[in-house]
Amino acid sequence: MKKYQSGVAIIMAMAVVTMAALAATAIIVLQSTWARRVQLGNEHAQAQLLIQTGLDWGRAVLSDDQRAGTADHAGEPWAMVLPAVPVDNGSLLGHIEDQQGRFNLNNLLLDGSINVGQLAAFRRLLVLLNLSPVLALTLADWLDADQEPQPGGGAEDAYYLALPTPALAANRPLMDIAELADVAGFDANARARLQMYVTALPGFAPLNVNTATPEVLAAVIEGLGMDGARGVVVRRRQAWFRNYADFTSQLPAALRSDSGQLMSRNALSEETLTVSSSFFIASAQVKYGGAQARGSALLARSVSGWPRVVWRKYQ
Repeated sequence: MKKYQSGVAIIMAMAVVTMAALAATAIIVLQSTWARRVQLGNEHAQAQLLIQTGLDWGRAVLSDDQRAGTADHAGEPWAMVLPAVPVDNGSLLGHIEDQQGRFNLNNLLLDGSINVGQLAAFRRLLVLLNLSPVLALTLADWLDADQEPQPGGGAEDAYYLALPTPALAANRPLMDIAELADVAGFDANARARLQMYVTALPGFAPLNVNTATPEVLAAVIEGLGMDGARGVVVRRRQAWFRNYADFTSQLPAALRSDSGQLMSRNALSEETLTVSSSFFIASAQVKYGGAQARGSALLARSVSGWPRVVWRKYQ
């Protein structure tokens, strides 16, 4: 009996020790997990601060560039990708993209109504990108203030109210091209195809011919065509365009009048084509310890002063 009781006592003691060891292990694991979470939280906070530093770098570069000259082109310091800069426990990478080298979708609006010339240009861009030109009509209806669908395939409130999740047309300019996901016909494939060629800027923004892609140039300048647009890009690599007259003088003769201006069918002028830009997106990517962060900001550069932040995004 005594041997039995002794054996039970030993087993109980071993069980207590085992439970204590398990409890201690659990506490250590919890403490380690908590400490790691705190560390990652601190690292993420530091990464976010570095993102802001990167975006401020972009504002400084654009401010300096504006004092250096009036024309903006791909050979300037702002257009260079910032090499990965080592920082304590990590690195910072940044770059700036000119947004006026893209087609501004908000150019479709003119005092609340549709700008017919810009609508035609957007239709040409869609065709060049092998997308349906009907998308120009659905976007026009999404932006304009009336309730009359564009002839040939528009979509106003009646269309959106009939969807499984009813909605209304925005009837306002786009804040971001991500909003295209809400517009009829702009599926993932269409949005991906347009990503590098369009933007959404406040109000009307002229196209910078020094940074525009051949596709956008061919779309905006009717009759130029892709071959002519590629020729423009080749010429500006040799010598960027210093002003509007410099640009038009190098276009095919068939597109110019005797005075050197673009033919009237293009409805283009110094108000619609430019050699400088006011809108840029600065992006930054940070690695800090075990944390990573990304951020971007649409910057608006005025005649003088620090570039204004239109919007910021963080990831």
